[in-house]
Amino acid sequence: MAAMVKLGVTGGIGSGKSYVCRFLSEEFDIPVYNCDIHARIITLTDIDVIQSLSQLIEGVYDSDGELDKQRLASYLFASAEHAAQVNAIIHPAVRRDLHEWLQRFSDEPVVAIESAILYESGFQDEVDRVLFVDASQETRVRRVVARDGLSPDEVLHRMQSQRPDDARRRADFCLMNDDDSHPAEQLREILRLLNLEIIQ
Repeated sequence: MAAMVKLGVTGGIGSGKSYVCRFLSEEFDIPVYNCDIHARIITLTDIDVIQSLSQLIEGVYDSDGELDKQRLASYLFASAEHAAQVNAIIHPAVRRDLHEWLQRFSDEPVVAIESAILYESGFQDEVDRVLFVDASQETRVRRVVARDGLSPDEVLHRMQSQRPDDARRRADFCLMNDDDSHPAEQLREILRLLNLEIIQ
């Protein structure tokens, strides 16, 4: 039996990673692990993570145990040091969860792992190939303003904390996801190449 190919999907904020992953799931029936979603679940359910975050960021959980996402994001994006502190708590827990998920889908020929910080988190070591989802800065800012209610300046500040040029250069595939792009056609070609790789 051919080995599973693990496709990492990454890209800057507002590039449309989740949109592309929906295509992978709904149009091509490929299981997708969304690191951000699983990380959010872990921050609400993993006792060790909850205790560590509470010690690091005062008031990050309210009296009912609800996570203050804005407070966490503000701390995370304030500096590279803060991001490293938060990631050192969350990333190991997400990695363990991912390994359990991969076991459940071990018979699949291709799975996708969506992560905004694939390289920064070291998760590139968990995948075989990387797909970088890209879009113009104007498109990305507009999308995030509409989605999250942030100001354009706030979005640009968050963009500056990422390193998309480095990720783009290191990726195996790049998919353009501007409004006039056709992601399904691009994905079909990428999957054709991956399937050839599986067959070989």
